[in-house]
Amino acid sequence: MPEDVFALPVDRRLGAHTTLRRVGALPVVVVTHPRVRAAVTLQGAQLLHWQPAGEEPVLWLSETTAFEEGRAVRGGVPICWPWFGAAGRPTHGFARILPWELLDVDESGVGDEAVSGDEAVRLTLVLRASEETRAYWPHEFEVFARFVLGRECRIELEAGGDFESTAALHTYLRVGDLDEVRVTGLGGPYVDKVLDTPVHAAPAAEGVAFRGRTDRVYTHPGDVSPVEDPAGKRVVEVRHEGHTDVVVWNPGADLARSMADVPDDGYREFVCVETAHVSRPLVSTPGAPARLAATLRTVPAA
Repeated sequence: MPEDVFALPVDRRLGAHTTLRRVGALPVVVVTHPRVRAAVTLQGAQLLHWQPAGEEPVLWLSETTAFEEGRAVRGGVPICWPWFGAAGRPTHGFARILPWELLDVDESGVGDEAVSGDEAVRLTLVLRASEETRAYWPHEFEVFARFVLGRECRIELEAGGDFESTAALHTYLRVGDLDEVRVTGLGGPYVDKVLDTPVHAAPAAEGVAFRGRTDRVYTHPGDVSPVEDPAGKRVVEVRHEGHTDVVVWNPGADLARSMADVPDDGYREFVCVETAHVSRPLVSTPGAPARLAATLRTVPAA
Protein backbone atom coordinates (compact mmCIF):
# COMPACT_ATOMS: atom_id res chain seq x y z
CA MET A 1 0.00 0.00 0.00
CA PRO A 2 1.49 3.36 -0.91
CA GLU A 3 2.23 5.61 2.06
CA ASP A 4 -0.08 8.25 0.57
CA VAL A 5 -3.16 5.99 0.82
CA PHE A 6 -4.45 8.42 3.44
CA ALA A 7 -4.31 11.18 0.83
CA LEU A 8 -6.13 9.22 -1.88
CA PRO A 9 -9.50 10.53 -3.11
CA VAL A 10 -12.49 9.61 -0.96
CA ASP A 11 -15.10 7.50 -2.75
CA ARG A 12 -17.57 7.58 0.13
CA ARG A 13 -17.62 8.89 3.69
CA LEU A 14 -18.61 6.19 6.20
CA GLY A 15 -18.27 8.22 9.39
CA ALA A 16 -16.47 11.18 10.90
CA HIS A 17 -13.15 9.30 10.86
CA THR A 18 -13.82 6.53 8.33
CA THR A 19 -13.90 6.64 4.53
CA LEU A 20 -13.99 4.26 1.59
CA ARG A 21 -11.16 4.73 -0.90
CA ARG A 22 -9.54 2.63 -3.62
CA VAL A 23 -6.01 1.23 -3.87
CA GLY A 24 -5.49 -0.19 -7.33
CA ALA A 25 -8.58 -2.25 -8.09
CA LEU A 26 -9.51 -2.82 -4.45
CA PRO A 27 -11.86 -0.81 -2.21
CA VAL A 28 -10.28 -0.03 1.15
CA VAL A 29 -11.81 1.24 4.39
CA VAL A 30 -9.50 3.96 5.74
CA VAL A 31 -9.50 5.18 9.36
CA THR A 32 -7.93 8.57 10.07
CA HIS A 33 -8.23 9.64 13.69
CA PRO A 34 -5.94 11.65 15.97
CA ARG A 35 -5.20 8.47 17.95
CA VAL A 36 -4.88 5.89 15.14
CA ARG A 37 -4.56 5.37 11.39
CA ALA A 38 -5.64 2.10 9.82
CA ALA A 39 -6.79 0.53 6.55
CA VAL A 40 -8.77 -2.64 5.79
CA THR A 41 -9.39 -3.92 2.28
CA LEU A 42 -12.84 -5.35 1.53
CA GLN A 43 -11.19 -8.14 -0.43
CA GLY A 44 -10.25 -10.68 2.19
CA ALA A 45 -11.23 -8.41 5.12
CA GLN A 46 -7.49 -7.85 5.35
CA LEU A 47 -5.97 -5.34 7.71
CA LEU A 48 -3.29 -3.51 5.70
CA HIS A 49 -2.17 -0.78 8.08
CA TRP A 50 -2.35 -0.08 11.81
CA GLN A 51 -0.46 2.83 13.35
CA PRO A 52 -1.18 4.24 16.80
CA ALA A 53 -0.54 7.99 17.01
CA GLY A 54 3.10 8.90 17.56
CA GLU A 55 4.39 5.48 16.49
CA GLU A 56 5.80 3.90 13.36
CA PRO A 57 3.49 1.56 11.39
CA VAL A 58 3.24 -1.82 13.11
CA LEU A 59 2.41 -3.97 10.08
CA TRP A 60 4.58 -4.71 7.03
CA LEU A 61 3.15 -4.52 3.54
CA SER A 62 5.12 -5.40 0.43
CA GLU A 63 5.98 -2.54 -1.92
CA THR A 64 5.63 -4.93 -4.86
CA THR A 65 2.30 -6.56 -4.04
CA ALA A 66 -0.53 -6.19 -6.54
CA PHE A 67 -3.87 -4.69 -5.54
CA GLU A 68 -5.87 -6.72 -8.05
CA GLU A 69 -9.16 -8.59 -7.75
CA GLY A 70 -8.69 -12.24 -6.89
CA ARG A 71 -4.99 -11.93 -6.05
CA ALA A 72 -3.69 -12.23 -2.51
CA VAL A 73 -2.14 -9.09 -1.01
CA ARG A 74 1.27 -9.72 0.57
CA GLY A 75 1.47 -8.30 4.07
CA GLY A 76 -0.79 -6.83 6.74
CA VAL A 77 -2.96 -9.52 8.34
CA PRO A 78 -4.38 -11.94 5.75
CA ILE A 79 -7.21 -14.17 7.00
CA CYS A 80 -6.37 -17.79 6.15
CA TRP A 81 -9.67 -19.71 6.13
CA PRO A 82 -11.28 -22.31 5.81
CA TRP A 83 -7.95 -24.07 5.53
CA PHE A 84 -4.34 -23.23 6.25
CA GLY A 85 -1.45 -23.88 3.92
CA ALA A 86 -1.78 -26.29 1.01
CA ALA A 87 -4.67 -28.30 2.48
CA GLY A 88 -6.76 -27.09 -0.49
CA ARG A 89 -6.71 -24.69 -3.40
CA PRO A 90 -6.08 -21.82 -3.29
CA THR A 91 -3.33 -22.03 -0.68
CA HIS A 92 -4.48 -20.63 2.68
CA GLY A 93 -8.14 -20.75 1.63
CA PHE A 94 -10.46 -18.58 -0.42
CA ALA A 95 -11.46 -16.06 2.27
CA ARG A 96 -8.47 -13.83 1.58
CA ILE A 97 -9.14 -13.45 -2.16
CA LEU A 98 -12.93 -12.91 -2.18
CA PRO A 99 -14.83 -9.67 -1.51
CA TRP A 100 -16.43 -9.32 1.93
CA GLU A 101 -19.40 -7.13 2.81
CA LEU A 102 -18.90 -4.22 5.20
CA LEU A 103 -21.73 -4.60 7.74
CA ASP A 104 -21.01 -1.93 10.30
CA VAL A 105 -18.77 1.02 11.14
CA ASP A 106 -18.98 1.99 14.81
CA GLU A 107 -17.35 5.24 15.89
CA SER A 108 -19.16 5.46 19.22
CA GLY A 109 -15.87 4.80 21.01
CA VAL A 110 -14.19 7.92 19.62
CA GLY A 111 -14.65 11.61 20.29
CA ASP A 112 -14.54 13.99 23.21
CA GLU A 113 -16.74 11.79 25.39
CA ALA A 114 -14.55 8.70 25.01
CA VAL A 115 -12.22 7.60 27.79
CA SER A 116 -8.71 8.82 27.00
CA GLY A 117 -6.59 5.98 25.64
CA ASP A 118 -9.61 3.76 24.95
CA GLU A 119 -10.78 5.43 21.76
CA ALA A 120 -11.29 3.01 18.88
CA VAL A 121 -13.12 2.54 15.60
CA ARG A 122 -14.90 -0.79 15.20
CA LEU A 123 -15.48 -2.46 11.84
CA THR A 124 -17.52 -5.60 11.09
CA LEU A 125 -17.31 -7.48 7.78
CA VAL A 126 -19.00 -10.70 6.65
CA LEU A 127 -18.44 -13.40 4.03
CA ARG A 128 -21.31 -15.78 3.29
CA ALA A 129 -21.58 -19.00 1.29
CA SER A 130 -22.31 -18.43 -2.39
CA GLU A 131 -21.99 -20.20 -5.73
CA GLU A 132 -18.44 -18.90 -5.87
CA THR A 133 -17.45 -20.32 -2.47
CA ARG A 134 -19.16 -23.65 -3.17
CA ALA A 135 -16.82 -24.12 -6.12
CA TYR A 136 -14.00 -24.21 -3.54
CA TRP A 137 -15.78 -25.79 -0.54
CA PRO A 138 -19.19 -27.46 -0.26
CA HIS A 139 -20.31 -26.04 3.10
CA GLU A 140 -22.86 -23.38 4.02
CA PHE A 141 -21.32 -20.77 6.30
CA GLU A 142 -21.30 -17.23 7.58
CA VAL A 143 -17.95 -15.86 8.77
CA PHE A 144 -17.46 -12.48 10.43
CA ALA A 145 -14.29 -10.42 10.79
CA ARG A 146 -14.39 -7.81 13.55
CA PHE A 147 -11.75 -5.13 14.07
CA VAL A 148 -11.18 -2.84 17.04
CA LEU A 149 -8.70 -0.20 15.86
CA GLY A 150 -7.26 2.09 18.49
CA ARG A 151 -4.20 2.21 20.76
CA GLU A 152 -4.45 -1.58 20.57
CA CYS A 153 -5.64 -3.59 17.60
CA ARG A 154 -7.98 -6.57 17.95
CA ILE A 155 -9.02 -8.89 15.13
CA GLU A 156 -11.67 -11.55 15.69
CA LEU A 157 -12.76 -14.24 13.26
CA GLU A 158 -16.13 -15.96 13.92
CA ALA A 159 -17.14 -18.88 11.70
CA GLY A 160 -20.75 -20.08 11.89
CA GLY A 161 -22.24 -23.21 10.36
CA ASP A 162 -21.85 -26.98 10.66
CA PHE A 163 -18.32 -27.94 9.61
CA GLU A 164 -14.68 -28.21 10.60
CA SER A 165 -12.03 -25.79 9.35
CA THR A 166 -8.53 -24.53 10.07
CA ALA A 167 -7.50 -20.89 10.24
CA ALA A 168 -4.75 -18.39 10.92
CA LEU A 169 -4.45 -14.64 11.32
CA HIS A 170 -1.25 -14.35 9.29
CA THR A 171 0.22 -11.23 10.93
CA TYR A 172 3.20 -9.57 9.20
CA LEU A 173 5.02 -7.40 11.75
CA ARG A 174 7.41 -4.68 10.58
CA VAL A 175 10.84 -4.92 12.26
CA GLY A 176 13.94 -2.76 12.29
CA ASP A 177 16.62 -5.45 11.92
CA LEU A 178 15.72 -9.12 11.45
CA ASP A 179 19.05 -10.27 12.92
CA GLU A 180 18.16 -8.74 16.29
CA VAL A 181 14.55 -9.95 16.53
CA ARG A 182 13.50 -12.64 18.99
CA VAL A 183 10.02 -14.08 19.57
CA THR A 184 9.18 -15.69 22.91
CA GLY A 185 6.07 -17.06 24.60
CA LEU A 186 5.88 -19.90 22.09
CA GLY A 187 6.23 -22.91 24.34
CA GLY A 188 8.63 -25.77 23.63
CA PRO A 189 7.21 -28.23 21.07
CA TYR A 190 7.06 -27.26 17.41
CA VAL A 191 6.91 -28.73 13.93
CA ASP A 192 9.69 -27.57 11.62
CA LYS A 193 8.12 -27.25 8.16
CA VAL A 194 11.41 -26.28 6.52
CA LEU A 195 13.13 -29.50 7.59
CA ASP A 196 9.85 -31.44 7.35
CA THR A 197 10.49 -32.97 10.74
CA PRO A 198 8.11 -33.91 13.55
CA VAL A 199 7.67 -32.04 16.78
CA HIS A 200 10.84 -30.87 18.50
CA ALA A 201 11.04 -30.08 22.19
CA ALA A 202 13.02 -26.85 22.34
CA PRO A 203 13.48 -25.07 25.68
CA ALA A 204 10.45 -22.83 26.01
CA ALA A 205 12.45 -19.87 27.37
CA GLU A 206 14.69 -19.60 24.30
CA GLY A 207 12.06 -18.51 21.83
CA VAL A 208 13.15 -18.17 18.22
CA ALA A 209 15.66 -15.95 16.41
CA PHE A 210 15.82 -15.78 12.62
CA ARG A 211 18.91 -17.32 11.04
CA GLY A 212 17.64 -18.26 7.60
CA ARG A 213 14.29 -19.49 6.38
CA THR A 214 11.97 -20.13 9.33
CA ASP A 215 8.63 -21.94 9.24
CA ARG A 216 7.53 -23.43 12.55
CA VAL A 217 4.17 -24.44 14.01
CA TYR A 218 4.35 -24.19 17.81
CA THR A 219 1.78 -26.62 19.16
CA HIS A 220 1.73 -25.68 22.87
CA PRO A 221 2.14 -21.90 22.86
CA GLY A 222 1.32 -19.39 25.54
CA ASP A 223 -1.38 -16.76 25.24
CA VAL A 224 1.06 -13.92 24.47
CA SER A 225 4.00 -13.92 22.05
CA PRO A 226 6.26 -10.88 22.63
CA VAL A 227 8.23 -9.87 19.52
CA GLU A 228 11.40 -8.13 20.70
CA ASP A 229 12.65 -5.62 18.11
CA PRO A 230 15.64 -3.70 19.54
CA ALA A 231 16.37 -1.84 16.29
CA GLY A 232 12.74 -0.74 16.14
CA LYS A 233 12.96 0.26 19.82
CA ARG A 234 9.78 -1.60 20.73
CA VAL A 235 8.20 -4.88 21.65
CA VAL A 236 5.03 -5.94 19.87
CA GLU A 237 2.88 -8.23 21.99
CA VAL A 238 0.66 -10.61 20.03
CA ARG A 239 -2.09 -11.90 22.31
CA HIS A 240 -3.86 -15.03 21.09
CA GLU A 241 -7.42 -16.22 21.81
CA GLY A 242 -9.11 -19.45 20.74
CA HIS A 243 -5.85 -20.77 19.29
CA THR A 244 -4.17 -24.16 19.37
CA ASP A 245 -0.97 -23.04 17.64
CA VAL A 246 1.27 -20.11 16.82
CA VAL A 247 3.01 -20.11 13.45
CA VAL A 248 6.32 -18.25 13.08
CA TRP A 249 7.48 -17.57 9.53
CA ASN A 250 10.08 -15.71 7.52
CA PRO A 251 11.03 -16.76 3.99
CA GLY A 252 14.76 -16.07 4.27
CA ALA A 253 16.91 -14.79 1.41
CA ASP A 254 16.64 -17.65 -1.10
CA LEU A 255 12.87 -18.06 -0.98
CA ALA A 256 12.32 -14.28 -0.99
CA ARG A 257 14.24 -14.00 -4.26
CA SER A 258 11.77 -16.42 -5.85
CA MET A 259 8.69 -14.49 -4.66
CA ALA A 260 7.49 -11.81 -7.08
CA ASP A 261 5.61 -9.92 -4.37
CA VAL A 262 8.53 -9.72 -1.90
CA PRO A 263 11.53 -7.48 -2.72
CA ASP A 264 14.82 -9.39 -2.63
CA ASP A 265 15.80 -7.84 0.70
CA GLY A 266 12.22 -7.37 1.91
CA TYR A 267 12.39 -10.47 4.10
CA ARG A 268 14.66 -8.53 6.47
CA GLU A 269 11.85 -6.08 7.24
CA PHE A 270 9.27 -8.42 8.78
CA VAL A 271 8.46 -11.49 10.80
CA CYS A 272 5.15 -13.34 10.81
CA VAL A 273 3.67 -14.38 14.17
CA GLU A 274 0.35 -16.03 13.39
CA THR A 275 -2.52 -16.79 15.74
CA ALA A 276 -3.60 -20.18 14.43
CA HIS A 277 -5.84 -23.19 14.83
CA VAL A 278 -4.18 -25.74 12.52
CA SER A 279 -2.96 -28.81 14.42
CA ARG A 280 -6.56 -29.51 15.41
CA PRO A 281 -9.66 -28.34 13.54
CA LEU A 282 -11.92 -25.48 14.47
CA VAL A 283 -15.36 -27.00 15.05
CA SER A 284 -18.42 -24.92 14.13
CA THR A 285 -21.86 -26.24 15.02
CA PRO A 286 -25.33 -24.68 14.73
CA GLY A 287 -25.61 -22.19 17.57
CA ALA A 288 -21.93 -22.52 18.52
CA PRO A 289 -19.66 -20.70 16.07
CA ALA A 290 -15.89 -21.13 16.23
CA ARG A 291 -13.76 -18.11 17.14
CA LEU A 292 -10.14 -17.10 16.74
CA ALA A 293 -8.74 -13.72 17.77
CA ALA A 294 -5.52 -11.76 18.04
CA THR A 295 -4.75 -8.50 19.83
CA LEU A 296 -1.66 -6.43 18.98
CA ARG A 297 -0.09 -4.04 21.46
CA THR A 298 3.19 -2.13 21.37
CA VAL A 299 5.41 -1.30 24.32
CA PRO A 300 8.79 0.50 24.32
CA ALA A 301 11.86 -1.70 24.35
CA ALA A 302 13.49 -2.04 27.77
